[in-house]
Amino acid sequence: MEFNLGNGISIHLSPLHITIIAIIIIVLLVRWSKQLETRRFTIFFYFLISAYIASIYSQTTKNGVFELWLPVGFIFISIYLDGNKKCHPAKVKASILGLSIALYQLIVHYI
Repeated sequence: MEFNLGNGISIHLSPLHITIIAIIIIVLLVRWSKQLETRRFTIFFYFLISAYIASIYSQTTKNGVFELWLPVGFIFISIYLDGNKKCHPAKVKASILGLSIALYQLIVHYI
């Protein structure tokens, strides 16, 4: 979305559906962070780390480059939460929300 203000000045905004999704994500993360008694900011780190995707395999073919991407951040967070004795449900919710963003990134990458 682009708004022209005149004299060559314009404001570029992300599409409306991405903006609405970002607002919903921020509201959910703030609500879940209030459930923790201490270190409320860690919810955001769980979300950001679990939303990370990485290429684990790459091969050049006749048609171009094939890359296999996985949500590596979610795998690391789930291993950490599985080994941790005190696993708060809000942290699990934030990591699952991060997984959904990682899956969206995967779909956009492959399309």
